[in-house]
Amino acid sequence: MNVYDSDRMIDLLKPLGYELTEEPSEADIAILNTCHIREKAEQKVYSDLGRLKLQQDQRRLEGNDMLIGVGGCVGQAEGAEIIKQAPYVSMVFGPQTYHRLPEMIAQLVRQKDANSKKRSRGLVDTDFPIESKFDSLTPPTISPASAFLAIQEGCDKFCTFCVVPYTRGAEFSRPALEIIEDAKRLVSLGAVEITLLGQNVNAYHGAAPYASVHGKNEWGLARLIQELSNIEGLKRIRYTTSHPRDVDQDLIDAHRDIPQLMPFIHLPVQSGSDRILEAMNRKHSAKDYLKIIELFKKAREDIAFSSDFIIGFPGETDADHKATLALIEEVKFGQAYSFKYSVRPGTPAGAMELQVEEKVKSMRLHELQHLLGDHQLSFNKSKIGTIQPVLFDRKAKLEGQMLGKTPYMQSVPMMIPERLFGKIVDVKIEDGYAGSLAGSIVTEEYIGNINPSHNGQEREIPV
Repeated sequence: MNVYDSDRMIDLLKPLGYELTEEPSEADIAILNTCHIREKAEQKVYSDLGRLKLQQDQRRLEGNDMLIGVGGCVGQAEGAEIIKQAPYVSMVFGPQTYHRLPEMIAQLVRQKDANSKKRSRGLVDTDFPIESKFDSLTPPTISPASAFLAIQEGCDKFCTFCVVPYTRGAEFSRPALEIIEDAKRLVSLGAVEITLLGQNVNAYHGAAPYASVHGKNEWGLARLIQELSNIEGLKRIRYTTSHPRDVDQDLIDAHRDIPQLMPFIHLPVQSGSDRILEAMNRKHSAKDYLKIIELFKKAREDIAFSSDFIIGFPGETDADHKATLALIEEVKFGQAYSFKYSVRPGTPAGAMELQVEEKVKSMRLHELQHLLGDHQLSFNKSKIGTIQPVLFDRKAKLEGQMLGKTPYMQSVPMMIPERLFGKIVDVKIEDGYAGSLAGSIVTEEYIGNINPSHNGQEREIPV
């Protein structure tokens, strides 16, 4: 979501004459778009601000200036405190007010012109406006081959560890017609894959562009995906991040019926212990979660999953930790994100007793990540000998190397011609590693169905 928000900020600034630079020393404006979900991310903001301050001082010595902004969820949560601790920051704004960037910049310029001998006062805009920010955003002007598209924001779940309801606000779903128009524009600009974004994306309930045959005035995520699959040139559809409570049969059926919908789902479970899940206010049990996994697999046998895990939640015992390991053993995730619990100010979990010692958290995290790593390696190696449609959508670190991804989000770095950038290419997988696959090209462009195999048929051509 922050990548999407950053791209939209760029779109907002372009009409003002700004363009991206890779060198902070050249920047007239430097914006940190921030995350508040973990303490480490918040701490990084202040260290990065210190480095930007040095660039700002140097530019002023050279007769130039640099406006520094802090956006995103740390900006929303910290507000004026950021200006207090870092008075050289020009503006602070939240994820629901970044559409006002042009107004904030204009106000800062006016302040500077009114009294050029003084620094402009830092602006803070962290309200939750009544109007939707999406009404004020300009249409995208560029698109990568794999694009993000926000369809939903905020969350009403109030998990006890999470700051999202306080920094992103209540659940809001964009009207379906707006999303369809944005998706068509992204495809016209070169996108062949779109990932639908939301803090709780499968809670989507946007206004329908027209009444359905059942007279419904809202569409769910599955109905939206069905409509998007009709866009010519859109070959892949993904969505993230989902909540187990909002998985419905329509979404399960969509994975069975819509070939453009990738067979890979990020479905955070957080813990395998019912006692901890209850303390987290997740409102689902481990059994509920496993039942959802079973239903998805019944709908599409080649489907795979990733998840999130929080280790060392207050009150977590060795038995709770073992329950999480047992759930991982049963599902065998293709990928997963795992973190030690981090106290977030203002959340109920932050005030809970029985906080787990840091040493215990580290030991449990190491054990859990070792197990997840074994499963990811095994999943990657299971693709050896198969033909995978790989979308090459970015440059890799090595000169001349491109980085692609399979339907299962597995990375495939390859030395390929630049003409294949942005293309979906058949690759025969020859090896699997902890974080990537290796293979060779079978066909220049993937023309068959979207499923990740060709029934063993290969079509060799020179590249």
